[in-house]
Amino acid sequence: MTQPSFLVKVSRILLGAPRNLQSADTRQHLALTAFLAWVGLGADGLSSSAYGPEEAFLALGQHGQLGLYLAIATALTVFIIAVSYNQVIELFPSGGGGYKVATTLIGPRAGLLSGSALIIDYVLTIAISVAACVDALYSVLPIGLQPYKLPLELALVLLLMTLNLRGMKESVKVLLPLFIGFLLSHFLLIGYGIAAHGGRLPQLIPQTLQETGSMSGQFGSIFVIALLLKAYSLGGGTYTGLEAVSNNVNTLAEPRVRTGRLTMLYMALSLSFTAAGIIILYLLWDAQHVAGMTLNAVVFQSVLQDVGLGAGSLTMVLLLEAGLLLVAANTGFLGGPAVLSNMAVDGWMPRQFRRLSSRLVTQNGIVLFGLAALVILLASHGQVALLVVLYSINVFITFSLSLYGLCVYWWRNRQQKKALRRLALSMVGFLVTISILLVTVVEKFAEGGWVTMLITGLVVLLGYAIKQHYLMAERELRVIDKRLAETVPPLPEALPFRPDQDARTAVVMVGSKGRGTAMHTLLWIHRIFPNVFSHFVFVSVGEVDVERLAAEDGIERLHARMEDNLGQLVAYCQHRGWPAQYAFAFSADRVRELTDMAERLRSEYPNCVFFASQLMFDTWWARILHHQSAFALQDELLERGMQMVILPMKLSTIRTASSDLCSERKQQAADLLAGATVALEPSS
Repeated sequence: MTQPSFLVKVSRILLGAPRNLQSADTRQHLALTAFLAWVGLGADGLSSSAYGPEEAFLALGQHGQLGLYLAIATALTVFIIAVSYNQVIELFPSGGGGYKVATTLIGPRAGLLSGSALIIDYVLTIAISVAACVDALYSVLPIGLQPYKLPLELALVLLLMTLNLRGMKESVKVLLPLFIGFLLSHFLLIGYGIAAHGGRLPQLIPQTLQETGSMSGQFGSIFVIALLLKAYSLGGGTYTGLEAVSNNVNTLAEPRVRTGRLTMLYMALSLSFTAAGIIILYLLWDAQHVAGMTLNAVVFQSVLQDVGLGAGSLTMVLLLEAGLLLVAANTGFLGGPAVLSNMAVDGWMPRQFRRLSSRLVTQNGIVLFGLAALVILLASHGQVALLVVLYSINVFITFSLSLYGLCVYWWRNRQQKKALRRLALSMVGFLVTISILLVTVVEKFAEGGWVTMLITGLVVLLGYAIKQHYLMAERELRVIDKRLAETVPPLPEALPFRPDQDARTAVVMVGSKGRGTAMHTLLWIHRIFPNVFSHFVFVSVGEVDVERLAAEDGIERLHARMEDNLGQLVAYCQHRGWPAQYAFAFSADRVRELTDMAERLRSEYPNCVFFASQLMFDTWWARILHHQSAFALQDELLERGMQMVILPMKLSTIRTASSDLCSERKQQAADLLAGATVALEPSS
């Protein structure tokens, strides 16, 4: 066996050794318990208490007394959204969250919009969480160090990207101590802060009512309502992350629905207590904005000084807060590639994003989200106030579509038990989320809101164009498969294979596009090399992507389909007196597995030549959308001294040729396919 190259060795050091798909504990290793899911997926929501309450409270300006309304509304909203999303977990236990809900319950185009919003949302999850993390750290550093914030943010994104390329569970375990430390420190600070100034609590309600009446008399009730709506909407970042569990139910340990519901309960309780409690602290401790410090840092400093603790304790608290924000940024690397891969499965995004690495992670998606977050941070200079606006809009697009989809579902199934109660809950959730979305768009459209709407719109248009291309290609391939199948007469039972190691052997690489491409390769072998090859071996690797790994019987169904396709190709050859056999395997890395199989076949058949077809397109963007596995495999085999011929396959040419074949009588077509005369012209 050839020794791994230097680059492969380095990759394994950084990312870890490949995982065995056939291992019984592979799925268990990847699955998250409710507690680990709370850490890995729920941290996004909990960490938003570091910036969501602050943005909402500062929006009140000189009327901070109205913050009591915000505290109550925040806690209620968290529970309304969390309970509503429990329905998503129940209805879609295979995951997908907002994307699957909108696609299934409203329609594919709504799913495209929801998925596009989620993609941007998760990129912004990484960017805003890392930016807020660094803001927390710099709250205890000299203000003169502010220019060095951006390089640190970029370095943290690269660190998280590397952790996630190693595998999801490792990244969660590394960040677990930070999560626990945040919970303990913040819960204690909030509890003590409220208890220490508890004497002011009975006065808060009458003072708030008095302030409300005074403002209404001076400026009018509409002004008060508008101010509260503005502050409430700008605190929309507080609720981000609540959808992460429903998006990734497939990563949870069994029973998934129970695990998901328990995770949502943990998230709702912790977030409502933390976010509402921090707003109460702002009120009780008269928190005021200080340059270079977050509002959380200001109020925590006051509480710690009251206890008698110094600057070191504040540094520790903010380090833990920064740590949780780092955990939240990691959520973007968990949830974002999952949404992207689900959309790739449905053809809205390039299929490369449904592929898994040897570590069984969506490597392409992780890299894309990491690079996109770097671009966002550079463009925004890491300004949390700007990022939170972009963030909230996309989050509430998905929230609103998901809850509207639930409304549609329960209305259609209103005869079911408890359907009307769930419909009412979904409608309340929809009204809350759509209100926040509309107010945020109106208030912040000119201050950056238009940017996120433009970017999301461009992603939608891109997804639509990709889908149309894939539909066209699939229609063409189905027609070719059908026409080629019509030229093949019924086959008797295949003859036993009689191997001859000294014979010239053609090894045909069979892809996942059906028998048409393999038949095209076989025809061309006889066209270019008549009477040269007397043995044929059909080789295929079933690519295990996110869809098949998530499905309980995904690999079993793939196994059956591959055996059927390869078996018919072998039977076709043997019927014509050509000895043939097939071999197949499963892997997340198709090229690497095919290379290993080629090594074994060369040792068995020294006089073998490898063949594969490659779809060819006229435009560069169409070529990007399709696997270039044949070229990558050819490079690998050439390095190892093995010959490989790539036969170009242009759909328009093959369609014409297959149509010509079908116009002949069946016996003539059989003779053509047997190699007597082949009516195929070169495809490029």
